[in-house]
Amino acid sequence: MVTACLREGNLLGCSDAMGRVRDLARRVACCDAKVLLTGESGVGKDVVARYIHANSPRASRPFVPVNCAGLTDTLLEAELFGHVKGSFTGAYRDKVGRLQLASRGTIFMDEVGEMTLRMQALLLRFLENGEIQPVGSERISSAVDVRVIAATNRNLSALVADGRFREDLLYRIKVVHIDVPPLRERTSDIRALVSGFVERTGRSIRFSEPALRVMEAYGWPGNVRELQNVVEHVMWAAPDDEVGVEHLPAAIASAAPGPDRVERRRQTADHLYEALSSGKESFWDDVHPRFIQRDLTRQDLRELVRRGLTNANGNYRAMLPLLGLPASDYKRLLNFLASHDCVVDYRHFRMAARVTEIGAAKSGSGQN
Repeated sequence: MVTACLREGNLLGCSDAMGRVRDLARRVACCDAKVLLTGESGVGKDVVARYIHANSPRASRPFVPVNCAGLTDTLLEAELFGHVKGSFTGAYRDKVGRLQLASRGTIFMDEVGEMTLRMQALLLRFLENGEIQPVGSERISSAVDVRVIAATNRNLSALVADGRFREDLLYRIKVVHIDVPPLRERTSDIRALVSGFVERTGRSIRFSEPALRVMEAYGWPGNVRELQNVVEHVMWAAPDDEVGVEHLPAAIASAAPGPDRVERRRQTADHLYEALSSGKESFWDDVHPRFIQRDLTRQDLRELVRRGLTNANGNYRAMLPLLGLPASDYKRLLNFLASHDCVVDYRHFRMAARVTEIGAAKSGSGQN
């Protein structure tokens, strides 16, 4: 199991996709720009937010999270801005709000897309002047210096178009945008994440290679949060110090790639390779659009690249004409593959070609 992967703070991962998230988070941590984190539920937006805060000049000050979806409109207002005694039922004393508690630090507003239009207006007013007026108070109590990091799993642009999210607020919170990719698009991070979750428990246990492969084949609809729950469950449920496929939940164990799935990928790659090498199709005009529209998967594209590298002896430049691409497309192709985590390690193919070459030389020498 991988125990030494790219690990900085709590951002674990070997994939190019996670590397880009980490690099952008590190750069934006140095300034006070507002950040909008987007991505599916469970991808780790809160972890990215904490990483930004921990690497910022505000690291010694509070990091204050608030879930905007977990409170009613009135309670969320009181939670953010505070309230005075008697302002509403249950307000038995004055209370300082989260924004003031985060003074000179960072406030993380999760699920900001769930806020009502009224709350959006209140938040916008705060972002414009930094002033806080507690619920029930007739005067502004203070102005605070706080960095705002917001997160959502909703499409805010679509909400704006529907009139359910203020466009001016979106511009305010989206100074820097970081999209955290789902786990199914960065399966190469799974081993590092599993290792990190196991390490936190302090228990000496390992996941077998077959178990890890099955976990990499699973779709993880619940993303990193689901992976963490599965790891914590099976590592305590396993009868010994090794977690095997038989210890994984049935839904995950059944995701093991069977012969039909592997054969489909091979047939798809063979068809694409033949069409490209014969000039019947174009990589940029035919393969690229199908991939972007998700008619082709990352595995399909990697399998196509493997076909090319096999016939080009592991040389990406020599692979270009085999895919019907001009030599000038070398950097463009590599950038495209890297941006979608589809780069295939060429060294295996060069080694295989070298072994074949040596074998042929020995065979020829024997015949002489």
